[in-house]
Amino acid sequence: MPDKIKVLIIDDSAIVRQVLAKIINSHPAMTVAGTAADPYIARDKIKQLNPDVLTLDVEMPRMDGHQFLRNLMRLHPMPVIMISSLAGKRTEAKLQALKLGAVDFIHKPPLTSTNRLDLFADEVCKKIKHAAEIDKEHLQATSTDHVTLDAGQPATVSRKNNQVLAIGASTGGTIALHNLMNRLPQNTPGTVIVQHIPGSFSGPFAKRLDALSPMKIKEAEDGENILQGHAYVAPGTQHLTIYKDGEFYRCRLADTEPVNRHRPSVDVLFNSVAECAPKNSMGVILTGMGKDGANGLLCIKNSGSPTIAQDKASSVVWGMPGSAVALNAADEVLPLDDIAHHICSQFSLKLAA
Repeated sequence: MPDKIKVLIIDDSAIVRQVLAKIINSHPAMTVAGTAADPYIARDKIKQLNPDVLTLDVEMPRMDGHQFLRNLMRLHPMPVIMISSLAGKRTEAKLQALKLGAVDFIHKPPLTSTNRLDLFADEVCKKIKHAAEIDKEHLQATSTDHVTLDAGQPATVSRKNNQVLAIGASTGGTIALHNLMNRLPQNTPGTVIVQHIPGSFSGPFAKRLDALSPMKIKEAEDGENILQGHAYVAPGTQHLTIYKDGEFYRCRLADTEPVNRHRPSVDVLFNSVAECAPKNSMGVILTGMGKDGANGLLCIKNSGSPTIAQDKASSVVWGMPGSAVALNAADEVLPLDDIAHHICSQFSLKLAA
């Protein structure tokens, strides 16, 4: 019988620790190795218990979750799932945690809502399982805090809209997209992005990418033109597709049913790109759990456009790109660090300095 996944719960709330412990211990493949009320206790328990996965709150006594995560990834990298109730303006804190090396995040629901607790329990177990499968070599914080652009250099961006770059990602994708987007130049074709992310995160996430990239990056709005040098991130609660309107491609947002259990769905975006921009687009699928985007990438390839899948060695989770490779949907299977160069080669661009 295989060993159970050992989980260390780090949260200053005794009630939350009890709820999480009950959820985890109820799963046949998991066990709670221990709990900790603050990062200092957690530090000692990591040495004693050697857990496979940590759950971590952001707001912690004596040392906040970010500082603890920063120290952990520097000294003893391991899979960490952030479980926090921070919302609204504080979503930036969770994006910072992903940047520091957390592999995923989960919203704490109201503990009085039975239905939401059931969904929460399912999500906790699913993400712990995937986190335990992650190769620890991939657990490192992104090293790029910002990109400084030369203010005196004019942007050579036109309003042409004859090509589209479509990117899909899930688990590990926030860091992968940081890596990719800060290397794409200002004259990159109009870019549309689906990252599986909660609704309150997509706007702040787009702003963070914008601060890192030579391109202009924003959360997508319904009906807006897709312009060269601009990238549009799907809202975390809506599907993003493209459609042709005269000389422009435009964004379309929809509240239709989830696809592959996701809204936004990478397949939904990729299918629209294959339909509206055959031989005039490029599809890229990055790290992520599940299969979302694999069929859509095959559609883009079959439409006559080039496709890329991130390779297994550089992916945090090789679910989505691995599924695409299994379907023979990827023309190229590349390490993350090589993807920007290949995109630029396809579109006759130069990498951003």
